[in-house]
Amino acid sequence: MDRGPFSMNASRQAAGAFIFIAVVFLAGIYTGIHQSITQAQTPGPESASSSSAGSVTITLSGTSGQPSNVDFSQFWDAWNLLEQNFVEAHATGTIPSDQEKVYGAIEGLVNSYGDPYTTFFPPSDAAVFDQDINGSFGGVGMEIGTDQSGQLVVIAPLKGSPAEAAGIKAGDKILYIDATSTAGMSADEAVTDIRGQNGTTVKITVSRESVPQPIVIPIVRSTIQIPDISYSNNAGTGIFEIDLYSFSATSDADFRTALRAFLQSGDTKLLLDLRGNPGGYLDSAVDMASFFLPEGDVVVTEDYEGRQANIVHRSFGYNVFANKKLSMAILVDQDTASAAEILSGALQQHGVAVLVGTRTFGKGSVQELFDLGGGAQLKITVARWLTPNGTSISDGGLTPDINATTTTADVEAGNDPQKTTAIQYLETH
Repeated sequence: MDRGPFSMNASRQAAGAFIFIAVVFLAGIYTGIHQSITQAQTPGPESASSSSAGSVTITLSGTSGQPSNVDFSQFWDAWNLLEQNFVEAHATGTIPSDQEKVYGAIEGLVNSYGDPYTTFFPPSDAAVFDQDINGSFGGVGMEIGTDQSGQLVVIAPLKGSPAEAAGIKAGDKILYIDATSTAGMSADEAVTDIRGQNGTTVKITVSRESVPQPIVIPIVRSTIQIPDISYSNNAGTGIFEIDLYSFSATSDADFRTALRAFLQSGDTKLLLDLRGNPGGYLDSAVDMASFFLPEGDVVVTEDYEGRQANIVHRSFGYNVFANKKLSMAILVDQDTASAAEILSGALQQHGVAVLVGTRTFGKGSVQELFDLGGGAQLKITVARWLTPNGTSISDGGLTPDINATTTTADVEAGNDPQKTTAIQYLETH
């Protein structure tokens, strides 16, 4: 969001793909390395370090890749018929420029693939996306996605954000952004609509399962700084807790600091809370896993399904608990995604930690960012993440070892049955 999949002097690959409001929850996105290719050149594989795995931005040149077996006559017939016959009956002033027509055609092509993480960014949206992946942006501070019906939903408000302060809750369905209906709206489009000048107000209308009528929630926009981590030793319990909120560019260093505090506390039981964590940079996840795993252990594999050789990301072998007693539980839920799933899956399948909570989100795909020129970009799903035992994270997410749920009523009452269950496990192991 270094070592491993992102490096300080190269592009940084992300392991997630949600939209914060507005931050794309970067699942496997390669950004930063600019690589011009011509008809005779092809993009190299994504890599996990400065030499092998950064996010790659590729500039395509002209029409060099036009397929010879595709008849584009229908497209040009449609273009000319619209030019010759369209009448602006409703005086909306929305007749597109020629360039906007091209962008519309590209967007239609991309949408035909039916993949929510493969996205076209015209220049204005690309600029917003670039702000997102830098980790600081103007907005309201919530992570959104779409459910199976295509309805926009709140995955989670960011801790300490304007959205959280205004009362936005995980699971809220977004019906309107100001006066604009979200029917058929993508998360990327919602980001654009919710963004605005700091200090201005956006009204979000949501439906909530526990409330019979829609709720209109005004939120004052502000610059959003993505939080990373908090930790405490819960004095007297013997259980050290780390709450990790995202996998940003600095979260691996913050995690190192938290683990140092854990070791200095003398505690031997570790509770890592990844609930609501939308992921972020892959190399942060690999780096964190390396604190618990011997050198060479598989953390995650990028599966390109034969289009190119798979890329295996392995532990760097910090393995600081090799000669120390450690009992570890990781809290997960339906909003644990991407890099958070990579770390959880690696530690679960290598026998380091048990997962407590509910099935995770299942964001297990890798995106690569291509530069189309003129400021436009195309984000394409190019691979999928496989856990150490070869399971695709996209196939339903991770299954917890111990199932535990927290209801809306629990939250409103200040109870946390999932954490209670994890603590009970640690107290007996």
